[in-house]
Amino acid sequence: MIVVFGAYTPLRDFFFALGLAAFVVEAWAFIDAIRRPGQAFVATGKQTKQLWLIILGVAAVVGLYGAAYGVGPVSILPVAAFVAAAIYLADVRPKVKEFRNNGAGTSSGPYGPW
Repeated sequence: MIVVFGAYTPLRDFFFALGLAAFVVEAWAFIDAIRRPGQAFVATGKQTKQLWLIILGVAAVVGLYGAAYGVGPVSILPVAAFVAAAIYLADVRPKVKEFRNNGAGTSSGPYGPW
C-alpha cells in the first residue's frame, strides 16, 4: 500500500489497533494456558497442554508479527491465530478452569476446605 500525503491513515490506524487487540487476546490465552495444570486438559477431554501451548504460542507470535508489521485482516494467518485463541478462551478455558485436583496438597476436608 502506497501512502500519499497521509491517505489511508485512519484505515491503517484502525487495522493496527485491531491487530494489537488481537495480539493481546492471543497473549492472554497463551499465558492462561501456561498457568493451568497439565492434568486438567486430559481430565476434561481436551487436547494435551503441550499441544495447546504450541498452538497458542504460534498464534501469539503470528499476532505479534501481524501487529508489528501491519498485516491486515485479509491475511489468513492473523485470522487463524485469533480463531485459535478464541477457541481456547471460549471452549477449553472454562472446562480447565473448573478442574480441581482433589487431594493433592490441599487442606480440604470431606465437606469443604478447613
